[in-house]
Amino acid sequence: MNEPITVIFFGFSGSGKGTQAQLLQQHLEMQGRKVFYIETGQRFRDFLARKNYSSTLTEEVIKVGGLLPPFLPIWIWAGIFIDTLTGSEDVIMDGLSRRPEEAPILDSALKFYKRPTPHVLFLDVSADWARARLVGRGRYDDTEDNISRRHAWFVSEVQPVLDFFKKTPGYHFHTINGEQPVVAVQADICKAIGLDGTH
Repeated sequence: MNEPITVIFFGFSGSGKGTQAQLLQQHLEMQGRKVFYIETGQRFRDFLARKNYSSTLTEEVIKVGGLLPPFLPIWIWAGIFIDTLTGSEDVIMDGLSRRPEEAPILDSALKFYKRPTPHVLFLDVSADWARARLVGRGRYDDTEDNISRRHAWFVSEVQPVLDFFKKTPGYHFHTINGEQPVVAVQADICKAIGLDGTH
């Protein structure tokens, strides 16, 4: 497998997608491949730290639990693409295109950058399983209310994105059982995207 790989991770908060994205990055790098891992959180935090008019308006929306307009997350990940991609690297995405309006824009970007048949990986876990995992990790923002809000967000906003990528030609869509041990999930991911020698 020499052509660059593109993988987009989706899953409930608490599904382990961040862990699996990092494990996949390590797996590919151990094979001597150049990997670009796109996670928008840090870029977004850097944007908020600017303390300008745009970041102030954004913080006002966040404080009241509102939805940011789609142009902001698109601007963040599009900027990462423009500043960083060379065309030869594998690309792993975590936390992109979490709104229905973003999905066709991401699709257009991947076509523009001539990314060969991207893999969309949905780590499928039950809401109760994800909730138990989030409560267990004990982060300050993992309150019952916040967890419930994130799961409701997933159903209303992210599920239509998954449906978009399932129906759009040119993508490999994989549903992975995320409730298995971490190593078993990793093995299923490698098999799905052809890194185990079966494709």
